[in-house]
Amino acid sequence: MVGHITRPHGTRGELLVWPLTDRPDTVFSGGAALLAGDADGGPGDEPLQVEVAWSRPFKKGLLVKLEGFGDRSAVESLVGRYLLAAVDRLEPLAEGEVFYHQLLGMLVELRDGQQVGRVREVYEALPADLLEVETEGGRAVLVPFTERIVTRVDVAAGRLVIDPPAGLLEL
Repeated sequence: MVGHITRPHGTRGELLVWPLTDRPDTVFSGGAALLAGDADGGPGDEPLQVEVAWSRPFKKGLLVKLEGFGDRSAVESLVGRYLLAAVDRLEPLAEGEVFYHQLLGMLVELRDGQQVGRVREVYEALPADLLEVETEGGRAVLVPFTERIVTRVDVAAGRLVIDPPAGLLEL
């Protein structure tokens, strides 16, 4: 997932997109091929190939114009969908970096191996991004995605290890 389409903007078929990448200039550059997936972040039953005509920063997101979408009514069906990019088209990650979509569904464990639950969502926030973890009991807890708390991320094994401060998991 590289972006979430939040709403149309204006009357010329522009979209307000919340970028889900640290490199929006590259991902949303003119000519970039993307896939408009479903509202859950997957390709869905009816994925749509789209091409970026142009993009520019706008407030806290991006205004994105897609080729072939000439007016507001043409883009209405895209609202709420996620934009996806082929992994081989993205810049390589630096040592220790992960794509947020890789965290989704990961098993969350304490340092002693006790299972806490699974990552259900990642929220970009300040001062730290948050992992929404669905516990074994079905509750949702928010865990700050910081080096102090998330001590290990093993993408290959699909798990991450946390060392939460006292009381965090009881909130």
